[in-house]
Amino acid sequence: MSYPALAPILFLCISNVFMTFAWYGQLRFPNTPLWIVVLVSWGIAFVEY
Repeated sequence: MSYPALAPILFLCISNVFMTFAWYGQLRFPNTPLWIVVLVSWGIAFVEY
């Protein structure tokens, strides 16, 4: 049985997880220079898009 109406909900949940790792994952590495954090965050977000 297929549930096409659930696909957007599933993709939004996956997107939320990606963005959480991209933007808040930096808190685990407080001594990392900002430019590295920005590049890694944008790299993770880029994979999503």
